[in-house]
Amino acid sequence: MIIKPRNVPLELQILRLLNNRMSLSANSESHYTNLEKGFIGEQKFDERVADRLDLLNGNFLILNDLLFEFNNTLFQIDTILLSSDSIYLFEIKNYEGDFYVEGDSWYKLSRTEIKNPLLQLKRSESLFRRLLQDHGFNFSIEAYLIFVNHGFQLYQAPLNLPIIFPAQLNRFMNKINKTSSTLNDLHQKAAKQLISIHLNESPYTRLPEYTFEQLEKGVTCLDCHSFITEFKEKNLICKKCGCRENITTAVLRSIEEFKTLFPNRKITTNTVHEWCKIIKSTKTIRRILSTNFKPMGHGKYSYYVSAQDTQD
Repeated sequence: MIIKPRNVPLELQILRLLNNRMSLSANSESHYTNLEKGFIGEQKFDERVADRLDLLNGNFLILNDLLFEFNNTLFQIDTILLSSDSIYLFEIKNYEGDFYVEGDSWYKLSRTEIKNPLLQLKRSESLFRRLLQDHGFNFSIEAYLIFVNHGFQLYQAPLNLPIIFPAQLNRFMNKINKTSSTLNDLHQKAAKQLISIHLNESPYTRLPEYTFEQLEKGVTCLDCHSFITEFKEKNLICKKCGCRENITTAVLRSIEEFKTLFPNRKITTNTVHEWCKIIKSTKTIRRILSTNFKPMGHGKYSYYVSAQDTQD
């Protein structure tokens, strides 16, 4: 059972939106590319897990994307799998290309040194074990470095490293599946405890500075993310890929993007009208806002909030 699903990290959400609306610096673009590739790798791993493990009969509990703090130290875990006999900790990598190992150092074949992912795994395992013990749990822990990209090759690696290569992953999951039995209340309690101490936001996001004024305005295509330039009747049509989207749906999606980028900025008719750009009629924007949001204030000071915001 997946009790904490994997969601697109907020940092990646923001970078995706910024990439559509501004020119990222070389450093920001590289960071964005790495985040995107890492998330794709995690999704590949999730698909393999869903395909190989019996997730329906209570034999496993899966928690994804966990961020913890222990002894003033932050550490992140890609996936935790609770089985009856062990807690499996997985660090997932979507590396591509040829790499080799010399002692504790890892290199690309071009001799460029990279961070040793096994050191990251060992650090996370040590902190996680102490975190569990601090909350009264003493489960056996098995930590593995998972490579999911079939275009990855590692040379000179010792045989005893806790590494699972792409060709080994199905066999590894089948082995876990065969050895597990039904979980008990202690496993459920541990999972709930881990979720309760998970940190929702990392203080170490790397986002470029941006303002409302500098971002390109318009409605982006739902499929190809290019800016839509054609508006017919009640539909927006992308000339690049042909995608059609109802105007109300497109505007509401654009408002969600605006809220992601500017969570502290008020939603007003004029702001949404400027943000969407292609919708020329402010009456259309006002109608969509009035139907889907709650109006607050009066006159030129009026703005809109979602029902969820009013409940909070």
